[in-house]
Amino acid sequence: MKRPSSTGHGDLTASLVLIVPLFLAYEIGVLFAGDVNGADVVTRAVYGALGRTTYLLVNAAIAIGFLVWLRRDQRWTTLRLDVAAPVILEAAIYALTLGALVSLVLDRILGLQLGAADSIVNALGAGVHEELVFRLGLFAGLVAILSRTSLDPRLAVAVALVASAIVFSAVHHAGPFGDPFTTHTFAFRCLAGIVFGLVFWFRSLAHAVYAHAFYDMLVYWRG
Repeated sequence: MKRPSSTGHGDLTASLVLIVPLFLAYEIGVLFAGDVNGADVVTRAVYGALGRTTYLLVNAAIAIGFLVWLRRDQRWTTLRLDVAAPVILEAAIYALTLGALVSLVLDRILGLQLGAADSIVNALGAGVHEELVFRLGLFAGLVAILSRTSLDPRLAVAVALVASAIVFSAVHHAGPFGDPFTTHTFAFRCLAGIVFGLVFWFRSLAHAVYAHAFYDMLVYWRG
């Protein structure tokens, strides 16, 4: 069996093709929603530094660059329905089961009383941004670094998975835009970070991004 790279078992290039449309929709959606997730310091900083018009132009340039890349590298087939649909459907299933699974662990196994739904409305943040930062950036980055040490490769992945999940959770409580800290919300996000990390590692970045985004939509809809 082929040994996975630091980005897991999935095809990273194909994942990037699949998530760029969602990424652009999120970035432009920020302008109309008037709200940026507390952990999304990149979008907040870029928008604040560039202003509305330049921000739109930058995202337009990204969109054009994406189209040029697709044409040059013949990646159009990745966006075909028969390729994209199974990924999106599988991600939706992960999203539907995530809340129940994590809540079961917290309530029945760890004995942490569940709070009101409103306390976790912003628990996972923007799916695209956070998966790029915490899974592709932090998790995969830690795997790449630890793989250069004497650690067993499987232990390196486990350490990177847990560490990135803890940081993922902690960032949501940091700074002026952070949520109030509670044991339940911190533990919930840690476990969610582990689940998304496993999806990222064993399936692909695209699976993790869409699962995260769908879960966010479900939380806001139920809230």
